[in-house]
Amino acid sequence: MGIIEELLRDIQIPKMIKVKQNFHAPQIADVAGEVQKVIKEAGVLSRINQNDFVAIAVGSRGVADLPVLVRETAAAIKAAGGTPFVVPAMGSHGGATAKGQIDVLHQLGVTEKVIGAPIKSSMDVVKLGELPNGLPVYIDKYAYEADKIVVINRIKPHTAFRGPVESGLMKMITIGLGKQKGAEAAHAYSFKYMAEHVPEMAKISLAKAPIIFGLASIENAYDKPAKIIAVPAEDLESVEPQLLLEAKSLMPKIHFDSIDVLIVDELGKDISGDGMDPNITGNFATPYASGGPDVKRTVVLGLTEKTHGNANGIGMADMTTKAVMNEIEWEKGYANALTSTVTNVVKLPMCLDTEELAVKAAIKTCNAFDLSKVRMVRIKNTLEIGEIWISESLVEEAEKNNSLEIVSKPRELVLN
Repeated sequence: MGIIEELLRDIQIPKMIKVKQNFHAPQIADVAGEVQKVIKEAGVLSRINQNDFVAIAVGSRGVADLPVLVRETAAAIKAAGGTPFVVPAMGSHGGATAKGQIDVLHQLGVTEKVIGAPIKSSMDVVKLGELPNGLPVYIDKYAYEADKIVVINRIKPHTAFRGPVESGLMKMITIGLGKQKGAEAAHAYSFKYMAEHVPEMAKISLAKAPIIFGLASIENAYDKPAKIIAVPAEDLESVEPQLLLEAKSLMPKIHFDSIDVLIVDELGKDISGDGMDPNITGNFATPYASGGPDVKRTVVLGLTEKTHGNANGIGMADMTTKAVMNEIEWEKGYANALTSTVTNVVKLPMCLDTEELAVKAAIKTCNAFDLSKVRMVRIKNTLEIGEIWISESLVEEAEKNNSLEIVSKPRELVLN
């Protein structure tokens, strides 16, 4: 027995109970029909002239029904006489390469065959202007050379800053369409000033690039489309803050304010820009955002398949396994960290031989007064928290919460 096994030998892992979390969750039944409806109602198709080349900006997040949103937007553009094509609008993601960004779109189901339009990917940008403080504003060269531009994104709270506009259409215009150079510029002064810089930089893009509208989605707590709206370009600045408030009201959460050990089965860039959404874990990489539960120790047991080795966010874990570390392609996360200037997300957590040892290490170091009554929660990832596992010590609290439903008897925690 090695020294680590000896130190953790007497740590007991509690039995776990499956719990269903209930949330208010409005949902759109016909997403394709809704896209066509809201685009028509917004009156934006009249801005497209016959044979206009129209760039559709699409990001790197796992937005619910993203292929449908893109496909139907392309179809509406065609019906208006335009010729649509897709440009990746994802800053430095995909390894900050043109091919890598096409690969990201394909992983999200956005392919030329599915959407009925070509994808044009390049890291080349055009400088549109700069802020009074000298920060440059860039835009994707293919998009700039198009006759018109449409932007698609989900509205949600950001993981690293707070402001009237966070993650959504304005950020997509500034950072996504700005490619690596634009993302680097927007992050240059840190997230402390992001709430100010994103809308100011977006205003320059809106004034100097042919953006005609944005298609925004808001998702419910189960990551299904709750609302879709087409916003004319000139209304983005006033409408998006309202949509953000609505998105925040529908956000899911773990229904426990204090957690000693949080086990996350998988993290990935397809789940969150931070690998694990800190709005769910309560573990933020910057001091400019806050919220979520008070979590003492976080254990990560795996990476998603779609993240393809990008472990951006692993630095926010306290423990992981050697198997996870062997999957990581560090340069991918480093590209994100160098662009965002946030390095906490790619630091090394404690690395144990097995999942069991990783969980035991988290329990031992969580500083609970009674380790036999550790408050432990296990989730698949931060997108899928409709069902979670809780330790026996949390059952009494769960039974008093109308938003929670116990659906299993206590059982041993299954670990490799």
